[in-house]
Amino acid sequence: MKHAQELRTGNVITINGDPWVVLKAEYNKGGRSAATMKLKMKSLLTASNQETVFKADEKFELVMLDKKEVSFSYFADPMYVFMDSDYNSIDIEKESMGDAINYLEDGMTGEAVFYEGRAISFELPTTIVREVTYTEPAVRGDTSGKVLKPAKLATGHEVQVPAFCSTGDRIEIDTRTNEYKRRVAA
Repeated sequence: MKHAQELRTGNVITINGDPWVVLKAEYNKGGRSAATMKLKMKSLLTASNQETVFKADEKFELVMLDKKEVSFSYFADPMYVFMDSDYNSIDIEKESMGDAINYLEDGMTGEAVFYEGRAISFELPTTIVREVTYTEPAVRGDTSGKVLKPAKLATGHEVQVPAFCSTGDRIEIDTRTNEYKRRVAA
């Protein structure tokens, strides 16, 4: 058991029997009021997000999840099918995939997350490299400040990239924030 004020990003707790991962934790103590923790969480079963305020001394049970490295094989509506190193098939529902769908390619490796023996989500590596399949050319004179423009990836997903990026560039993306990190040499 941990107090709410001890929770950090990445901790998994149970609320009403369901596992929730902490995405953001903010401690607040103002004046005469009691200390609170504002938690932004994501359900591991439904992939829905929630922001809730708890008393700082409220107790939560931490959950230890099992993880296994897998590679993506194919999509059989509504399940994404992965294979582990022993060629066991692992199915994960489309609704549980979250943002991972935006970057998923054939043969891509990541970690399947298990809760009570059932695969509930797929975690991407924290950074991945993808090719920009289309982006508008940079506009001359648009160089003041941090200018971003949309760029489309092979999966159809769009990310914001700096003005100097062009079609065919390979870019590194932080999958936790869905943000451009840097351009990678081919």
